[in-house]
Amino acid sequence: MKLVTFDAGRVGRLEDEQVIELDCASTREYFERAGLVPETGVRVPLGDVRLRAPIVPKKFFHTAGNFAAHHEELQKVNWSHPVHKGIVFFQNVDAIIGPDDPIVYPEGLTRELDYELELAVIIGKSGKWFSADEAADYVAGFMVFNDITARDIQRREMQSGVFSFSKGIDTFCPIGPYIVTADEIDDPHALAMELRVNGDVRQAGNTSQLLISIPQLVAFHSPQGYSAGDIITTGTISGVAAVQPDPFAFYLQPGDVVEASIEGLGTLRNPVLPWSSAHDAPYTESIYTDPVGAESS
Repeated sequence: MKLVTFDAGRVGRLEDEQVIELDCASTREYFERAGLVPETGVRVPLGDVRLRAPIVPKKFFHTAGNFAAHHEELQKVNWSHPVHKGIVFFQNVDAIIGPDDPIVYPEGLTRELDYELELAVIIGKSGKWFSADEAADYVAGFMVFNDITARDIQRREMQSGVFSFSKGIDTFCPIGPYIVTADEIDDPHALAMELRVNGDVRQAGNTSQLLISIPQLVAFHSPQGYSAGDIITTGTISGVAAVQPDPFAFYLQPGDVVEASIEGLGTLRNPVLPWSSAHDAPYTESIYTDPVGAESS
């Protein structure tokens, strides 16, 4: 089943280019009710609706350095601290946007806007303290995630060995276009992944390259406790802009269109727009002051 959120927060399932409305207030409620949600009887052609971010979780767990090739290429980046495989941190859920929503480029805040294609895992029920062998019972579905990152800010954050702000800025969390339930995916560790910018392939890989498996990741986070609808990401594949010989030839710019695809999970498309297109007032330095006074490199 493909679960969607559409128009003004309505929930449905996608079938044969039709959206069949479900009688619940959110996809998170759908999972809280274990999928026992009736249809409303309303069917709408997919072309007549506006798809939104499929879900807004209570908790959004990030993973970094979890694909072998990306883990190796990270060694080329001049971080002050290493990015160990499986490092975890939280995402700002207010930064979530959906398919075709714009990624707003905050001029003055960053000059190094990067992309990271990732697989997102949807938790289907609450729970805590369980093993990898039990994890499959908690995995409800999967979707595409593009982990937008301000690398210059991340470089400063890494001086303390952690990062969060660089990935949690407004509009930096595109997800979608829908949630595919776990029963539709034969093997989540065998999915082709590709990210394109303006039609050019920037990232290509496969979930078979994961260093830490999905059951291991899901079990690892379980001591923090899950709510139905929570999200875990797997980390990105190789090919991000930051590791290129000339990163500035690859960093995202206003006017770019990013398409993030995972086999069986669809394509998440987002344009990159300038600050001026989303805000009435121009960006000013007073909006953001680096609290430690570090300069961008």
